[in-house]
Amino acid sequence: MTYGLRLLTLITLMLSTLAVAHAQVVVIVSAKSPISALSKQQVSNIFLGRTRAFPDGSPAIPLDLQSGTDLRAEFSEKVHGIAISQLNAYWSRMVFTGKGNPPREAIPPEIAVKLTASNTQLISYVDRGWVNDSVKVILTP
Repeated sequence: MTYGLRLLTLITLMLSTLAVAHAQVVVIVSAKSPISALSKQQVSNIFLGRTRAFPDGSPAIPLDLQSGTDLRAEFSEKVHGIAISQLNAYWSRMVFTGKGNPPREAIPPEIAVKLTASNTQLISYVDRGWVNDSVKVILTP
């Protein structure tokens, strides 16, 4: 390997590491919500339509980020333990069989934060950089 190719490989590796380190998905609810923490399984069940309530019995309405975003793929892998393509296939089956519909989408992340902050029934996820005092982090997968 030539010196130039090694340098290019090293720079590419460093930049991709920075991009991964920069983004950190967190699950949020309104700061007014009584919910303070949920497990990955509980969050997954809400976002997969397997449950429609928080553990305290109050309604839970998941709010997804736009399809095709890196953060959505990261959320799927870290919370559901599946690739985004598998998640899309899951929702295709659920819709086709009439057993469920995917969560509503909020675009861009600042809208997800704003909507989640204004409704204690909503649960969403964003990059940690979007978190402010109007929401609280209940899971960092």
